[in-house]
Amino acid sequence: MSKMAKWCVLPATVLLLGSVALGQDPSSTGSATGASSLASSTKPPTVAERKENQQDRIANGVKSGQLTAGETTGLESKEAAINGETGADRAANGGKLTSAEKQQINRQQNQLSKQIYQDKHNANTAHYGNSEVGQRRENQQDRIAQGIKSGQLTAGETAKLENQQKGINQQVQADRAANGGKLTPGEKKQINKEQNAASKNIYNKKHNGNTQGPKK
Repeated sequence: MSKMAKWCVLPATVLLLGSVALGQDPSSTGSATGASSLASSTKPPTVAERKENQQDRIANGVKSGQLTAGETTGLESKEAAINGETGADRAANGGKLTSAEKQQINRQQNQLSKQIYQDKHNANTAHYGNSEVGQRRENQQDRIAQGIKSGQLTAGETAKLENQQKGINQQVQADRAANGGKLTPGEKKQINKEQNAASKNIYNKKHNGNTQGPKK
């Protein structure tokens, strides 16, 4: 074979090998990427991620009226207990959780998750009405829901705020029941004072520097 023929064959061979390599590269890369995507999509959520998800569900329930103040108090008290246990476990293990601790907390979060669902789908709902008292109650619940969603309110703070709301709601209900469904001017004045105190409490707790912690 002449030198000219050899030089003509070589580029063709190089091009052929290059085409094969290029044809295989996307599929191999795609397989690796696909496997990686599948692994990441099936990775179980962390303790912090589940906590954030549950707080968002509670906030949505408060905002929509699916959760009453009493139900929210109970849920947030349980959330605060789980958070306290998690913090204690981390402090005892250099900032980390052991496998056994993760399993225990996961079981508790499962129970809380079921409770959130049940409380949001039972027959109890928060009714505020169109009166001035009702509108203020709705406004305060919206502010609490926003504080949960943003992380400005911890679970413990929310439990205390909702317990305060629960007390006002019970007083309103008792007063209405005693007066044919209405509130007397004196009762309205008293409830307004209590709502003022609750409003200040919401503001203070949302701006005291305590937060749910960085979202992870």
